[in-house]
Amino acid sequence: MLHFELVTPEKLIRSEEVYMVVVPGTEGDFGVLEGHAPVMSTIRDGAIEVYATQGAVPEHIIVSGGFAEVNASGLTVLAEQAG
Repeated sequence: MLHFELVTPEKLIRSEEVYMVVVPGTEGDFGVLEGHAPVMSTIRDGAIEVYATQGAVPEHIIVSGGFAEVNASGLTVLAEQAG
Protein backbone atom coordinates (compact mmCIF):
# COMPACT_ATOMS: atom_id res chain seq x y z
CA MET A 1 0.00 0.00 0.00
CA LEU A 2 1.02 3.60 -0.68
CA HIS A 3 1.12 6.13 2.15
CA PHE A 4 -0.74 9.26 0.93
CA GLU A 5 -0.90 12.65 2.63
CA LEU A 6 -2.80 15.72 1.44
CA VAL A 7 -1.84 18.94 3.20
CA THR A 8 -2.94 22.57 2.83
CA PRO A 9 -1.39 25.59 4.59
CA GLU A 10 -4.23 25.36 7.13
CA LYS A 11 -4.25 21.65 8.00
CA LEU A 12 -3.62 18.00 7.21
CA ILE A 13 -6.58 16.88 5.08
CA ARG A 14 -5.73 13.18 4.60
CA SER A 15 -3.16 10.69 5.84
CA GLU A 16 -3.91 7.11 4.83
CA GLU A 17 -2.77 3.94 3.10
CA VAL A 18 -4.20 3.62 -0.43
CA TYR A 19 -3.62 1.53 -3.55
CA MET A 20 -2.98 4.35 -6.04
CA VAL A 21 -3.30 8.12 -6.46
CA VAL A 22 -3.53 9.99 -9.78
CA VAL A 23 -2.16 13.54 -9.48
CA PRO A 24 -2.94 16.43 -11.90
CA GLY A 25 0.64 17.47 -12.67
CA THR A 26 1.36 20.62 -14.66
CA GLU A 27 2.93 18.44 -17.38
CA GLY A 28 0.12 15.88 -17.31
CA ASP A 29 -1.60 13.51 -14.93
CA PHE A 30 0.56 10.84 -13.31
CA GLY A 31 -0.30 7.79 -11.25
CA VAL A 32 1.59 6.83 -8.12
CA LEU A 33 1.73 3.28 -6.78
CA GLU A 34 3.77 1.86 -3.90
CA GLY A 35 7.47 1.76 -4.84
CA HIS A 36 7.23 4.67 -7.34
CA ALA A 37 10.54 6.34 -8.17
CA PRO A 38 11.19 9.60 -6.29
CA VAL A 39 9.81 12.63 -8.12
CA MET A 40 8.71 16.17 -7.40
CA SER A 41 6.17 18.03 -9.53
CA THR A 42 4.04 21.13 -9.47
CA ILE A 43 0.31 20.46 -9.74
CA ARG A 44 -2.36 22.26 -11.69
CA ASP A 45 -5.92 22.98 -10.61
CA GLY A 46 -7.90 19.77 -10.96
CA ALA A 47 -8.88 16.60 -9.17
CA ILE A 48 -6.72 14.08 -7.36
CA GLU A 49 -8.08 10.55 -7.86
CA VAL A 50 -7.64 8.30 -4.82
CA TYR A 51 -8.04 4.53 -5.32
CA ALA A 52 -8.46 2.82 -1.93
CA THR A 53 -7.93 -0.65 -3.44
CA GLN A 54 -7.11 -2.12 -6.84
CA GLY A 55 -10.14 -1.84 -9.10
CA ALA A 56 -11.97 0.50 -6.70
CA VAL A 57 -14.01 3.46 -7.89
CA PRO A 58 -11.79 6.52 -7.29
CA GLU A 59 -12.60 9.27 -4.86
CA HIS A 60 -12.05 12.73 -6.38
CA ILE A 61 -10.58 15.57 -4.32
CA ILE A 62 -10.47 19.01 -5.97
CA VAL A 63 -7.15 20.82 -5.50
CA SER A 64 -5.78 24.20 -6.53
CA GLY A 65 -2.08 24.66 -7.13
CA GLY A 66 0.82 23.32 -5.13
CA PHE A 67 3.37 20.53 -5.26
CA ALA A 68 3.49 16.74 -5.15
CA GLU A 69 6.46 14.80 -3.81
CA VAL A 70 7.04 11.06 -4.06
CA ASN A 71 9.78 9.61 -1.87
CA ALA A 72 10.51 6.43 0.10
CA SER A 73 7.81 7.44 2.63
CA GLY A 74 5.06 7.69 -0.03
CA LEU A 75 3.22 10.56 -1.72
CA THR A 76 2.71 13.98 -0.18
CA VAL A 77 0.58 16.59 -1.94
CA LEU A 78 1.00 20.15 -0.68
CA ALA A 79 -2.00 21.97 -2.16
CA GLU A 80 -2.82 25.67 -1.89
CA GLN A 81 -6.48 24.65 -1.49
CA ALA A 82 -8.26 21.29 -1.29
CA GLY A 83 -11.84 20.25 -0.90
